[in-house]
Amino acid sequence: MTIVKARELLETQAGFGGGYNRNGARLILAEVAREHGQDAADRLVRELRLDEKFGFAPGTPFGSSGR
Repeated sequence: MTIVKARELLETQAGFGGGYNRNGARLILAEVAREHGQDAADRLVRELRLDEKFGFAPGTPFGSSGR
């Protein structure tokens, strides 16, 4: 997944809010971290203010070990 596509999907998830969308955002960030590294996921968290919307902090591991 490209960073641009991930950003679009995360903007949609953040716009709706709620628990299901939080989980969807977590899955998207996990894929970004896997393909592009944790720094890319952290940049998206900061850029889209996902810390305020979903409680994700930069540095949060989003992969299966981060559950």
